[in-house]
Amino acid sequence: MARAVFLLFLLGFCQAQIKDSDQDLAKLLEEIFGKASPDNISGIIVTTPAVELEKTEAPVIETSLCQTADGKDGSCTIPSGCSKRLSPLRGSDKGGCSGAYEICCGFEDISLTSVNNPAASNVNTGCGWRNGDNSKTMSDSERAEFAEFPWIVAILKVVLKNPDKPEEGKEYLYTSGGSVIHPRVVLTTAHNIFEKNIKLLTRAGEWDTNSQDEVLPYQDRNVERVIIHEQFNTVRVNLFNDVALLVLDQALEFAPNVNSICLPPVGKRAVSGIRCFSAGWGKTKFGTAGSYQAVLKKVDIPVIDRSRCQRELRLTRLGPVFKLHNTFMCAGGEPKKDTCTGDGGSPLMCPINGQEGRYAASGMVAWGLGCGDAVPAVYADVAVLRPWIDSKMAELGFGQDSYTY
Repeated sequence: MARAVFLLFLLGFCQAQIKDSDQDLAKLLEEIFGKASPDNISGIIVTTPAVELEKTEAPVIETSLCQTADGKDGSCTIPSGCSKRLSPLRGSDKGGCSGAYEICCGFEDISLTSVNNPAASNVNTGCGWRNGDNSKTMSDSERAEFAEFPWIVAILKVVLKNPDKPEEGKEYLYTSGGSVIHPRVVLTTAHNIFEKNIKLLTRAGEWDTNSQDEVLPYQDRNVERVIIHEQFNTVRVNLFNDVALLVLDQALEFAPNVNSICLPPVGKRAVSGIRCFSAGWGKTKFGTAGSYQAVLKKVDIPVIDRSRCQRELRLTRLGPVFKLHNTFMCAGGEPKKDTCTGDGGSPLMCPINGQEGRYAASGMVAWGLGCGDAVPAVYADVAVLRPWIDSKMAELGFGQDSYTY
């Protein structure tokens, strides 16, 4: 996977530290970020109206015969009733079982104690619970499982196919990623959506953008309001305070494939060395060589100490006076494992200590100097930005319970 580049390379140093002329600075900024343009979008996702989500059923404890993915006879049961790590969000694991939380478990793998004890179903509630095998803190594959990270959102720009003929319909252009933090609020980075008079749509619960055969439907919501940090610089002198909230016109219905992610407490930055996930539909390589992904991809990368990150960034084209702003953190620096163009705004999901399988959005993909090399990528630091997030949520009349652990 590669590195965040809606952002590409930050000029994090203040103008006073740059000794070039104003003309040279403007030229460099244009080289790095390009000219702001309504046509400067990342790609297209062909969309159809979201299917109305049905109410999920309660866990079904009764058993019935089924056939496992490897062709063995089995019984329909809840995941905790099986010694294998199976998910009701994968069609192959369901094996035709009809209950919303059922999987098909081979007879030899059935755990009768769990099957007969509804309390053992261990259906987690609250923010930040990852679906799938939560014991894995590193990625075995670049492809995320369906609903593995149920808070991931695709942010789409809505445009007319033909402005002169509105009756010809609309197109939905993929712009960036984001995270559900409340049924009516998506968290993302400001640099992706600061354009004025832009119409946005969010898609939660998406996985394969070329298919509608997933176990559960995605949910589309229009964005009725965009709230950008007041100190974010929209002329791209820097990307400090790179955070925004998207207020949805209707609440999302939380389901196994749609839920909120937790946010770290104020000031509790991710610990250096801890391995975190990021996920998105962005490119695998920088520039024209890369292509956008149809299926959600993921990557596990380590958090990098801020001092070390600043030293390494000073060895690049940013120069020896570059200063990493307080609202940024770093992660990555491992060859061929990175976020990249199109991943901007997607969360850096770090495990919550002592709660296996639970994650907080410690960062958001912000910028980088390439994809997949040994230079760390830079992320908006959510722990530092959380006071602003909390204050805006309060102004909206929304609480913090949906993203607090």
